[in-house]
Amino acid sequence: MTSSLRTLIAPLLSFFILSCAFPATVFAQDAPFDDLAGKLTTRSFSEKARLIDSLAATKDARTLGLFQSLLAGQLYYIKETGAIVAVDKTDDQFLATDILSAEMMGAVAKRSVKKIGVNNKLRKQLRSLIASYSLSNPDVDIRLEAAKALVKNPQKDFLPVLEAALVKETDKGVRTAMVIARSAILLGSEDAEQRLTAVEGLREANDKQVMTLLEQLVLENEDGSVGEPDERVRLAAQEVLAKLHTSARFYKVAEDLFFGISLGSVLLLAAIGLAITFGVMGVINMAHGEMIMLGAYTTYVVQLMMPNHIGMSLVVAVPAAFLVSGLFGVIIERSVIRFLYGRPLETLLATFGISLILQQLVRSVFSPLNRPVITPEWMSGSWEINGMLSLTYNRLYIIFFALAVLFVLIQLLKRTFFGLQMRAVTQNRAMASSMGIRTGWVDAMTFGLGSGVAGIAGVALSQLTNVGPNLGQAYIIDSFMVVVFGGVGNLLGTLVGAMSLGIVNKFAEPMLGAVLAKILILVFVILFIQRRPRGLFALKGRFVED
Repeated sequence: MTSSLRTLIAPLLSFFILSCAFPATVFAQDAPFDDLAGKLTTRSFSEKARLIDSLAATKDARTLGLFQSLLAGQLYYIKETGAIVAVDKTDDQFLATDILSAEMMGAVAKRSVKKIGVNNKLRKQLRSLIASYSLSNPDVDIRLEAAKALVKNPQKDFLPVLEAALVKETDKGVRTAMVIARSAILLGSEDAEQRLTAVEGLREANDKQVMTLLEQLVLENEDGSVGEPDERVRLAAQEVLAKLHTSARFYKVAEDLFFGISLGSVLLLAAIGLAITFGVMGVINMAHGEMIMLGAYTTYVVQLMMPNHIGMSLVVAVPAAFLVSGLFGVIIERSVIRFLYGRPLETLLATFGISLILQQLVRSVFSPLNRPVITPEWMSGSWEINGMLSLTYNRLYIIFFALAVLFVLIQLLKRTFFGLQMRAVTQNRAMASSMGIRTGWVDAMTFGLGSGVAGIAGVALSQLTNVGPNLGQAYIIDSFMVVVFGGVGNLLGTLVGAMSLGIVNKFAEPMLGAVLAKILILVFVILFIQRRPRGLFALKGRFVED
């Protein structure tokens, strides 16, 4: 979708949003609004100004979208019928949408439409009315975004509208944003006392845009002058700016910590299946990354099968990816790995060959090109805590998802008969076999379980990156590091190892660079294993002691 098309769609979306908020008003005043909008084709700018004021007085839900299109220079009328349309220019085509009915009219000939022009005075009037509509909107989020937009574009023309909205505002968060916006506007006042009051009003504003505005007051220009001539205002701005810089450093640490935990959650999902198979079976599975890849491709296929239910498709993809990757895991264990127990080098080479086969299989079926997976609406966007810190929803969901998967696996191992058998085989395979446990069956199911969990990791990774044949290769080495560092076969150790490596990696990258940071982490893990060969949390039992 082109940027111009998005610009066209935004006003139309506002029609539907506002129509839900003012249904009675819309139907009651359809005729006056339609008549007034139809008269915008006049060439008189003074007449247009009166019509714009009259349109604003109707309180019709379509007014905001009409004003936005007019301000953006996208409002036209069809010469033959006089219909008012919003036009999106793409290449040589004019795509028209009826402003009154929000109906897509498709491509129209350029010569069949004429633009409704505006001058600077009308643009100023439109900006003020759009701000008034947004700041008085019943939706709290729209009012909040409107106030934040004024911080980014503080203009004196908006001050009366903002102060009128501030008197009526009841929501604490929106009111705070409006106060900050008013202070940002007053920074451009000619009265030094007002500028001083404005600076003090920005003291609690944790916003990067506010920092930029204050820096313009205190920084020296090329000719040696400063933006703020009054020393009191300048000193106050420097004090507030110093406080904001301290807050910015704190929130930067919080942001890095969040991204570190997010990376740790991805590593946890990628490594937890490997911890199960490596811990129980002692198999170095180089095809583990391809199990992740299969889970990601399963997500892609499920979305293709459910194009009209993207949000639900991701939920369906979780068990589907587990089954697909788990089935592949069982087939690999029964057909290849079970003949190579006790021969780690040959197992490593065999699974590496299997990984190449699976990659080529995916290339043959889906082509070598990356496949984008659509992020559902409920995972899109971010949770904006303040102007300095926002947390993306997709990473938040993945953090909770990874912890939920870990919890389910722990319950499976502790509270089910299969988990009891798995732990018995882990601690002493020979004794478990002599007690009647079918260790071969446990091996196959364990390998399938570990591969299935890897498939679930692929579902999560599909929301962070494109799906491609080499997706799993980016995580196989990190997964082994997490497992070895945390303790082979120990899920708690896998959690601690994944979070530790994820956080350290995110804090080290800005200082050392991505490549050097990974090298140093690898060196640290190697040195750590020299001191503690069994990792942070070593399993106990006769088998592991041998």
